[in-house]
Amino acid sequence: MTVATVYREFGSVDARGVSPLYERLSLAVAEDPEVLALIEALPPRSRQPNLLFGAVRLLGGPVGDWPSFRSFVLAEWPLIAAEMRVRVTQTNEAGRCAVLLPVLAALPQPLALIEVGASAGLCLYPDRYSYRYGSVELGAGEPVLDCSTDGVPLPDSRPEVVWRAGLDLNPLDVTAEDDVAWLDALIWPEHEHRRARLRAAAKIAAADPPLLVKGDLVDDLPALAARAPAGATLVVFHSSVLYLVPADRRARFTERVRTLPGHWIANESPAVLPYPDLPPPPSDLAHNVLALDGEPQYWTRGHGQAMTALA
Repeated sequence: MTVATVYREFGSVDARGVSPLYERLSLAVAEDPEVLALIEALPPRSRQPNLLFGAVRLLGGPVGDWPSFRSFVLAEWPLIAAEMRVRVTQTNEAGRCAVLLPVLAALPQPLALIEVGASAGLCLYPDRYSYRYGSVELGAGEPVLDCSTDGVPLPDSRPEVVWRAGLDLNPLDVTAEDDVAWLDALIWPEHEHRRARLRAAAKIAAADPPLLVKGDLVDDLPALAARAPAGATLVVFHSSVLYLVPADRRARFTERVRTLPGHWIANESPAVLPYPDLPPPPSDLAHNVLALDGEPQYWTRGHGQAMTALA
C-alpha cells in the first residue's frame, strides 16, 4: 500500500465523521507529491498519519488549515522527521475501557489484567473509571466514559481487578511531563473532552502506577503472564495495537496468546485481525471488532464511544 493510499484511507475512513481537520489534512497530504516524498523517506513504521500529525502538534505546529500545515511541515521537516523516527503512535485512550467493560465484568472475578501495547497503561483501570451507557451509570467521579450501545448486555457493577500489568516496546510514564505531552499531542485537535479524560485518567494511574514492562508482545508475554497471581482470571487484551505490528509477528502473537490460561480480548480493525462471515458494521464509519477468545462479539468505535452486538 502506498503512502498516498494510507493517508487517503485515513482521511476518508478513520477521520471521517470524527475529526474534520484530520480528514482534510490527510486527503491533502495524499495529493501533495512534495510532502509525500518527505514521508516516504522515513522508515515504514514511521509514516502513519497519526504520527505525523502528533509530531507537528508536539512541536507547536498548526493543524487548522492545509496551507499553514504544509508550510510548517516543509520548513520544519528535519525536526518533525526526528520526532517521527523515535516515537510511535501510542494513543492511550481510556475511553476504550467503556467497550471492554461489559466483557470484563462477565468473566469470572477477580481479574488479573495484561494489556499488550499498553503505552502509559491508562486502559488498565476499568475498575476505577465511571461509565455512562445512556441511562445506565456505573461508578462515580472522573473520568466519566460515555458509550452508546445496541444489543449489549450491560453489567450492574464494575469488574474486580487485583493485578494489572502492561507490555510495550516503549512504555510511557504518566508522571513524566514529556510523555504526557506526547499523549496529549496524539489526541485529535477537536477532541477537548478526550484531553480532559486523559488528565483525569493520568491522575488515577499516577496515584497507583501499574506494572509496565518494556518488551515484545510475542517473546515477553508468557513470562509476564506467569507473574499474574493465582486465583485470579488472567485476561490479555489489546485495542487498536496490531496495525503497528508486522503481519508475521501479528500471526505469531495470536498463536502465542491462545496458549495462555485465562482469556484474550482483541479490539482491532477487521482489516488487521480478520474474521470470517462478519455481518456489515452499523454504519460506513470506521469500526473495530471486539472478540473474546477469538470469537467476534461486538462492533466498536475507535475511541470507545459506541458498541453494537454482532448478532
